[in-house]
Amino acid sequence: METLRLIVVLIHLVGFAVLFGAWAAQAFGGGRQITRIMDYGLLIAGLAGLALAAPWGIDGELNYVKIGVKLVVLIVIGALLGIGTARQKRDEGVPPVMFWLIGVLTLVNAGLGVLWR
Repeated sequence: METLRLIVVLIHLVGFAVLFGAWAAQAFGGGRQITRIMDYGLLIAGLAGLALAAPWGIDGELNYVKIGVKLVVLIVIGALLGIGTARQKRDEGVPPVMFWLIGVLTLVNAGLGVLWR
């Protein structure tokens, strides 16, 4: 069971890497646009995160506050991605604050997962 949980952790990290990597490529490549790859990364990280929030039969309690905070941050990132995508479809640019907030919140969410015990 522990091996399966670790595989889900790996998938969760891959989702984060896809989201953050796509964001970083846009941020430092000069485009500063919301891409579908960011959406896919968010979806992978979110689904794997929800799977990790299930009880796996391991010793120890689940930290529901941590899970809730990470879920709220994930929802905010998703909302920012959705708003940015809608603005792009209307040929409006994504505001720089919104674009940079996506990257910062993605990094914060990963930091919460690693540093909050």
